[in-house]
Amino acid sequence: MIRKKYNISVEATLEVIGGKWKCVILCHLTHGKKRTSDLKRIMPAITQKMLTQQLRELEDDGIVNRIVYNQVPPKVEYELSDYGRSLEPILNALCNWGDQHIIKEYGDKSSVLEDNGLNDFNTDNKELMKP
Repeated sequence: MIRKKYNISVEATLEVIGGKWKCVILCHLTHGKKRTSDLKRIMPAITQKMLTQQLRELEDDGIVNRIVYNQVPPKVEYELSDYGRSLEPILNALCNWGDQHIIKEYGDKSSVLEDNGLNDFNTDNKELMKP
């Protein structure tokens, strides 16, 4: 095994959850198990190939569990692992910062955030990701 060298610990974090989609996937999984089709529906801009790739990488890193049900038709769900749940404070902080940034830049969250049940348009500084 080749040992990596990092300049700062955040590099290790970003290696696991960095990129355009991983944090978004993880935020959705904080609300419970999701099938691939559920994630695709709530993230319409992601391609199926990218979603599958990101889920595999998160699974390989021990962040998500892939649950396969032995039934016909086959059913697969994804959930945060216990290790993945340890990211919730980080995800909440990122979501809260994004909320404040949107208010600073646009003034009205509802004009730029999807009305998908995950966003609370009546708060300014509350954690948005809590179920």
